Amino acid sequence: MRKRDPILRALGQTVAKYRQEKELSQEALAERAGLNRTYLSDIERGVRNPGIRNVARLAKALGVSTARLVEELDR
Repeated sequence: MRKRDPILRALGQTVAKYRQEKELSQEALAERAGLNRTYLSDIERGVRNPGIRNVARLAKALGVSTARLVEELDR
């Protein structure tokens, strides 16, 4: 099994945190963002490297700025 990249893990944890704060299921968030639920699951687990367009879609669906979503990666 491949070792997960710490940046991808951090992004996934941040997405999951905001999703849970909004009380959304993965399916609901994926639908809002126009993404597949399994793709979203892979992002949250840190095994997918989403492109900037998908990061922006997730941020919009979560009601946060794209900058806010990725700024937590530096912490």
